[in-house]
Amino acid sequence: MIWLTWRQFRVQALVTAVAVGLFAAYMLYLGEDVRHAYSSARGHCGSGGDCAPALADFQARYRDTMLFLAAGLALGIALLGTFWGAPLVARELETGTHRLVWNQSVTRRRWLGVKLLSVGLAAVAAAGVAGALLTWAAHPVDEASANRFDTILFGARNIAPAAYALFAVTLGTVVGLVVRRAVPAIAVTMAAFIAVQFLVPTMVRPHLVPPKTTTMAMPADAVNRVRSLGSIGGGAVVGGVTLPDEPGAWISGTSALLTADGRPLGEGRFNACLNSPPKTGAGGRFGDTAVCLGELDLHIEITYQPGDRYWTFQCLEAGFYLLLSGLLAAFGLWRVRHRLN
Repeated sequence: MIWLTWRQFRVQALVTAVAVGLFAAYMLYLGEDVRHAYSSARGHCGSGGDCAPALADFQARYRDTMLFLAAGLALGIALLGTFWGAPLVARELETGTHRLVWNQSVTRRRWLGVKLLSVGLAAVAAAGVAGALLTWAAHPVDEASANRFDTILFGARNIAPAAYALFAVTLGTVVGLVVRRAVPAIAVTMAAFIAVQFLVPTMVRPHLVPPKTTTMAMPADAVNRVRSLGSIGGGAVVGGVTLPDEPGAWISGTSALLTADGRPLGEGRFNACLNSPPKTGAGGRFGDTAVCLGELDLHIEITYQPGDRYWTFQCLEAGFYLLLSGLLAAFGLWRVRHRLN
């Protein structure tokens, strides 16, 4: 069965091996370029240097590249599930070639188990190597930005890609087993995998570990550190908050601006500071607005995950995908034995 699976799968495996090889060459080039640029940026952090702007320029230089590569890796993993997993069984059921194998000494469960194991391990190897290379190349950028929990970047680093790939192939194989036609199985697999990749970061990941909560005062300098003020609905909210004492923290929730007695700041007072603050000539991102808000003795309540929990989340999410893969594989082995004629 292993030799037969290889014969059926060798073209896809060789094409993927070439693609991973080309990706590795580019990652080696990019990684060296990133490290040289990071070293130059860090050179401004000595005595009398202007460190923050240099590091900000370094992050801006590679931000789009890293997002593009992370999205590309996610797409590649989805393609493994759709073009490796979905046709793996569906094509044989559609053409009837499975009957030849079943009439030999190979059992149905062994037939499916060997296919799942062989192709699944190949997908894990391909995605694992690509993820490791990207993690290495992007390490200086991740270190400078301290944003490893970013929704797109998190899934393209360390062990997460390998777990995603195993799930994608297992999902595609089981979908093909149920649908029994290759083209519809490919479409269903792609849609299902994208849906899971959207739901897990938004509905599962935030609840893997109970978050911490803290209160953060909002004087003028803290207001100037946020990314945005206000919302489309006109609420007294801030966006892009960072915790100075928790570098790399994942902030999962931020309250509206609260007054000293814990009540939400009224929209009228907030809009007055936002639109027509007293002129003080203050600098910073929000200038006079920050001074106006800072005089109101405001604070916010923050829900967050500390940065040192990063590997905990990597392992838990990988374990979650492994569990899903195991459940799907168990269902497939049951179905091929009891429900497939």
